[in-house]
Amino acid sequence: MVSKREEEYLEVMYLLQKNKGVIRVKDIARILHVKPPSVVDALKKLAEKGLVEYEKYDRILLTEEGRKIAEKTYSKHLLLTEFFTNVLGIPPEIAEEDACQFEHYVHDITIQRIKEFISYIQEHCPYVLKQFLKKVMEESGSGKVGEVADEH
Repeated sequence: MVSKREEEYLEVMYLLQKNKGVIRVKDIARILHVKPPSVVDALKKLAEKGLVEYEKYDRILLTEEGRKIAEKTYSKHLLLTEFFTNVLGIPPEIAEEDACQFEHYVHDITIQRIKEFISYIQEHCPYVLKQFLKKVMEESGSGKVGEVADEH
């Protein structure tokens, strides 16, 4: 079993490897807003679980199992972000923040249904979706999809 925090580490490492080609302790620490010793402790635990290959002062690599968990977490993140912004009209920065939280707790069945719902509504009910988003924009007073008017 992998904890929410371990999923976060794996996802960050996956994105670092994908985008930078290398995973560094200092980069993980910066992204997760933790100190490098905390990253080292997490890497040791992930290595014990067979999710990363880590030796002090050596390169950090995701194992096949670690990569699969990271990819699954990241795909949930992308789907939830899309759902929150493009279907519910949530502001992108809030959608991103919420997706980071939801991705670790939402059941696979729920993710599948959200995926099916997005596909269905985009294919069969694009007008309804457009009208809903228009209503949300008008009510928020922003005029832009995904923006919420400041209530203060």
